Amino acid sequence: MVYLKETPYYQDAIHEISFPSGTFYLFDTFVVAEVNEGILFTWEEHAKPVVEELTHLYDHNGSDIVYISNRVHSYATRPADWLKFYKSDFKLRAYGIVSYSRKSMLNALMEKLFMRDRFQNFATLDEAIHWAKSLSEKVSADH
Repeated sequence: MVYLKETPYYQDAIHEISFPSGTFYLFDTFVVAEVNEGILFTWEEHAKPVVEELTHLYDHNGSDIVYISNRVHSYATRPADWLKFYKSDFKLRAYGIVSYSRKSMLNALMEKLFMRDRFQNFATLDEAIHWAKSLSEKVSADH
């Protein structure tokens, strides 16, 4: 398992935000999240404040942002809270999960039910970041 700070990508982060739930690294077109150990990541307590901050910092609704969950710690999400996320005005271009354990991979499969075709699971952070960058390059080429 690799923390973002241990990679060369860290130097390219434009902003780092620490919340009680974890640390979020912002790049031009993607975000890497590292949620803290043992957190039950809920909409009201954790995701909503993050979404509000990202909306403010990126100055848009996130539709051009790829979110990467770098699962360096074990934590849980409340699946029903994905519905609350969808009811918010914040959107994502795509959602990626870097899984380092079998349990994390199984949780990712559950989350895929909510994200469908905009979801990818990865074995390494490097793969996830290359994917996020390729999605951004594809959009730039289309415009």
